[in-house]
Amino acid sequence: MSQISTKLLEHFSNDFAQLLETEYDYNIIVKVGNQNFKLHSLILYQRSSFFRKELSTATKKNNIIEITLTHTSVESFKILIKYIYTGKITFEGVEPSTIFDLLVPSNKLGLVELVEYIQSYLIDNKANWLRLKFTQVYSASFQENSFKALQTFCTEILAKHPNLIFDSDDFTSIQENALITLLKRDDLQIEETEIWDKVIQWGKEQTPNLPSDLEQWNDENFLALKTTLEKCIPLIRYFQMPGKDIAIKVNPYRQILESNLWIDISLKIMAPDISVSSTILPARKKIPVQLPVREVRFVKPSSIINDEHFAEISSWIDRRPSKYDITEIPYKFNLLLRGSRDGFTRTIFHKLCDNIPGTVAIIKVNGKNEILGGYNPLVWMSNSPLKWTITTDSFIFSLKTQNLQNSILSRIIHANEL
Repeated sequence: MSQISTKLLEHFSNDFAQLLETEYDYNIIVKVGNQNFKLHSLILYQRSSFFRKELSTATKKNNIIEITLTHTSVESFKILIKYIYTGKITFEGVEPSTIFDLLVPSNKLGLVELVEYIQSYLIDNKANWLRLKFTQVYSASFQENSFKALQTFCTEILAKHPNLIFDSDDFTSIQENALITLLKRDDLQIEETEIWDKVIQWGKEQTPNLPSDLEQWNDENFLALKTTLEKCIPLIRYFQMPGKDIAIKVNPYRQILESNLWIDISLKIMAPDISVSSTILPARKKIPVQLPVREVRFVKPSSIINDEHFAEISSWIDRRPSKYDITEIPYKFNLLLRGSRDGFTRTIFHKLCDNIPGTVAIIKVNGKNEILGGYNPLVWMSNSPLKWTITTDSFIFSLKTQNLQNSILSRIIHANEL
């Protein structure tokens, strides 16, 4: 596109932005929360399939059409309506959570191209945040079929690191279809017994009025759990589980299995070579974890920070209750700046570190065996106004050394206070 054409389109877009601001000759009021937006039906009809449908059946009152939206917030709608009018959207300086919250209302409004763009933007630019909010993102990605890019992003990660969701505090809140998609994967890197435990945990949480003590369960309780898990039960690889685990873990819940399946499982334990009528799913493929090379180019890495430290920092970023094993570190750590090599000036810091999300700063105190640091999930910007940005995901720390038995982690408590 020529420079002249670009300028003409810019003027065109600005004219429509002005129309949105002035509300001139509006003929529709869209109510979002406690705020009314005075808009123009012709633009909404052409740009949004949702509004096209609403306007086709709407009736006027005093020549004004009123539509109430319940699936979006005022903040999100302000961004979306500006996009509808101008065809432009920018996420510079916008919190990842705000961008993510645009997905559902964008989809509801029928803004197909924007839904695709938001997913691509988050995956390409905010992957650290997606990991940090993994359970929320994974579950939300299965709410709509149009969120395929996020579904793929999440399931590819989960195949290698299933504990990101299985060990999360809100695991039981994930959508059923999200769990099913995970159970179908042949490359899920977790023992089948653990999968069974998690499926039972999820099923219990979705089934009301189950006694906490299994000894008190009656036939109706088992039937209720069986109904809840009817789509998950066939996806467990029972014939790949050790006999001891079948006896200890599965046997107490055998009533939720079809009788012929339980008989076949029992027969296989006693006579492994016997033929059975039940479908025997193949063992999940144990794939060596192909972690990206961590380009941490210290001259003497062990003199300042080691793999154990990287595993611990990664666990803090993901808010894991337990530390990653050093073979499971899911992040790639690139050395951006080294003081002894690049200098310690403010200018060089911003030159090398600006506009890069998810940075870790590490300092060794001179003359002391003390390692301090901090994590910034956002980006450093030297040319931005003097202001601070709200986030609850940053933290500071003091790493374990010979003088400090355990590492110390300090998180944000009051994000809105200086």
